[in-house]
Amino acid sequence: MAKHQLQSTIPVIERSLEFFRPHHLELRRRLITVFVSVIACTGVAYIFAEQIAALFISPLFAASPLVYKLVYTNLPEAFLAYIKLALLIGIIASMPVTLYQLWIFVAPGLRKDEKKLAATIVFWGTVLFSGGACFAFFVVLPKMLVYFMSYAGDGLEPLPKLGLYLTFVARTILAFGLSFQIPFLMVMAAKANFVQAAYFRKKRAYFYMAIVVLSFLLTAGDFMATILMAFPLFLLYEAGIFLSALFNRKNRNTAS
Repeated sequence: MAKHQLQSTIPVIERSLEFFRPHHLELRRRLITVFVSVIACTGVAYIFAEQIAALFISPLFAASPLVYKLVYTNLPEAFLAYIKLALLIGIIASMPVTLYQLWIFVAPGLRKDEKKLAATIVFWGTVLFSGGACFAFFVVLPKMLVYFMSYAGDGLEPLPKLGLYLTFVARTILAFGLSFQIPFLMVMAAKANFVQAAYFRKKRAYFYMAIVVLSFLLTAGDFMATILMAFPLFLLYEAGIFLSALFNRKNRNTAS
């Protein structure tokens, strides 16, 4: 009996695999393209890794006259730091290719309105991430570094390590880039009629506490960084409430 059931199940599995095989092959081609683009962008970024690192280090030099160079204590540390920096830049630079390959893969199965919504999500998600990254580098990072360097003095000499500093800068930029997606997610939820703007107003205190906790975790417990991240996110949350109410009103007008 069990043998008969197994024999009858095998053709079904084979037909299912045959059905998904074209999609599997296409997905593999898309992933290979994304992987190659990341490797290529990383290779180009590594060629200019020293210049990119100098750009990242410049806010530290501007924050205090006591720091005019960085140190590394392990022989491969500088090499590995440049590799990590190049990989980060490569992932960011190849993001348009990644999003395009994702779009090409899913677009045939979407309706016209879904394609428009997906394009909107990709566009505004990229814009907000870029805005958050620029805000972190040009506004938050200089203030954080000035605050941290204020502890240096005659009895305390700062000796920042290259690898740890570049990791700190990359983590800060990435954290702000991701955090700036909050109002966008709120608007998308309102546009899809999942949540009303009144819900965000009613739960404001809880969301504010969540923002503080999120900021604390993303900045790895840096008190100054937590404050500098939390306040912009409060403003973005209020902007998300306003835009959610706008979209809710527009949806009601359309329905009527």
